[in-house]
Amino acid sequence: MELARGLALMGCAIGAGIAVFTGTMVGMGEGFAAGKGLEALSRQPEIKSDITSTMILGIALSETTGIYGFVTALLLIFVAPGIFTNLI
Repeated sequence: MELARGLALMGCAIGAGIAVFTGTMVGMGEGFAAGKGLEALSRQPEIKSDITSTMILGIALSETTGIYGFVTALLLIFVAPGIFTNLI
């Protein structure tokens, strides 16, 4: 009984750590997108508005992945352990 409860808590902790890791990858992706946007601006400054709007839209869409990972981590830390330990 205690072993199963410990395994459930361990699984929640590992899952939360993996979910938070998505924030790191999102940050790297957004930095890469911003760098490429600046590179495109330096090559063709006359289409600044098109490049900027597309870059901001892409960064905003990729940010949702990080937010989903953060919400998942919060749920795994605060909600799931109570549910799992009550089931066991």
